Amino acid sequence: MLQSLRAARGVLRSLRIYRGNPAHNRAMDALYARFIRPDDLVFDVGAHVGDRIRAFRRLGARVVAVEPQPALHRTLRALFGRDDAVTLVPSAVGRTAGTATMMINLDNPSISTLSKEFIEASHDAAGWEGQAWPRSHQVPVTTLDALIAEHGVPSFVKLDIEGYEAEALAGLSHRLAALSFEFTTIQRAVALDAIERCVALGHTHFCTALGESQELGAWRSAADVAGWLTTLPHAANSGDIYARCE
Repeated sequence: MLQSLRAARGVLRSLRIYRGNPAHNRAMDALYARFIRPDDLVFDVGAHVGDRIRAFRRLGARVVAVEPQPALHRTLRALFGRDDAVTLVPSAVGRTAGTATMMINLDNPSISTLSKEFIEASHDAAGWEGQAWPRSHQVPVTTLDALIAEHGVPSFVKLDIEGYEAEALAGLSHRLAALSFEFTTIQRAVALDAIERCVALGHTHFCTALGESQELGAWRSAADVAGWLTTLPHAANSGDIYARCE
């Protein structure tokens, strides 16, 4: 019972943080409008409480939203279950299809993860004090290739899956027009592996946005962005790297 109450409070916390800020929403729309046009197909992998789904829908996109956490998937069903342009997938995304253990952060569900290495990297890291993952669930795992086979090739993919981004990209063999993936300064190697995978898939231009700033930097080469990431101060904490083909 206590864990269920904590989980409910965690979802409400996320809803307060990620929804209801008009200025933030406008900035988000302006950013994603660089990649998305009306009627485009978009994959939101790690949909959380749906702030990106709303942005993609405001831009007129059709959305496949992938979220394995039961409490968050129920929240997304309540918010988007009647929208025919949103397909909700209760699954994680990885290198291969199957099942995996998801470790749930009840108080901060946005950092629940499949990656034990992510949790280990957070231990004793500045800015990550007090984080805990007391609950776990077995969740289904699909791949980006399997999602494409079922739903079609997306114009844009957003990955925010807490240290599992490189694993998800390992399950992609299609060359996509553009995508983004989250990075953290506690696990830079994961982002460097993701950059390398993007290059192998044919992406040639990269740019970054720190935190939730929604402000893209200049487009640069993979080597330049990798160098930037390597020297980024720990206090920067997290952000997103965007990749596109020439």
